[in-house]
Amino acid sequence: MLVQLRASTARSAASAISRVARVNAVRGFIAPTVSRRADFVQELYLKELKAYKPNPIKDSDSVGQVQTFTAPKTPKSPEETDLANSLKEYESMAVEVEGQDAATSSSTPAVVEDWLVEEEEEEGAHH
Repeated sequence: MLVQLRASTARSAASAISRVARVNAVRGFIAPTVSRRADFVQELYLKELKAYKPNPIKDSDSVGQVQTFTAPKTPKSPEETDLANSLKEYESMAVEVEGQDAATSSSTPAVVEDWLVEEEEEEGAHH
């Protein structure tokens, strides 16, 4: 009986191993594991990405989208309009010197005041 039990256990173990081997062989061949199987969304994305063909760019594509550049007009300088007359007017102007009115009325030259006045230092303050 013990021999029969061992034989039946050995047979059942052998049949279990063969079933597992067959299932693993079939599973590995037909349906790969989750980690090996590619994502459906990723496959779809890559397929669409490979099929995408961009439109060629034309020179007329930007018409109406951006404004055309035109250089602004150079402004006229207000001094250049009558430069010759302004120069003649400047040359004919009388030179104004401060204090000249008093000098022209009398024949003696005007006294120039010294605006910088230095205070004398006291000798006793140095102690």
